[in-house]
Amino acid sequence: MTEKVNYWIELSDYDMETADAMLTSKRFLYVGFMCHQSIEKIFKAYYVDQTNLSPPYSHSLSLLAKKSCIYFVLSESQKELIDQLEPLNIEARYPSYKDKLLKSLTEDKCRNLFIQSYELQQWIRQRLLKK
Repeated sequence: MTEKVNYWIELSDYDMETADAMLTSKRFLYVGFMCHQSIEKIFKAYYVDQTNLSPPYSHSLSLLAKKSCIYFVLSESQKELIDQLEPLNIEARYPSYKDKLLKSLTEDKCRNLFIQSYELQQWIRQRLLKK
């Protein structure tokens, strides 16, 4: 595994640990945001692994997954997770969205987002480590 791939994996792991800390401290707005960040970075690791190029400058999970060609092997539930995480990157950043978003992010929803994100991140991570 190249140094660049490992760099993205380490960032993804760090963001997943941060998502867990946000869940534990009940800072629900940032659970989804950090899950998005973690998945974004593991997709970038996969992209670098597959293409040996720098990843696109994008936060779009679906775009990164498609460009790395992993999208086509994701399950329907994994694709649904990407769709759920996609807006959390932007909405968590802007005050006009924060109140609305906070009302929709219950502890159960955030726990499920975290578990599903962790499972997806580990699934991709394993695919990278097997090489």
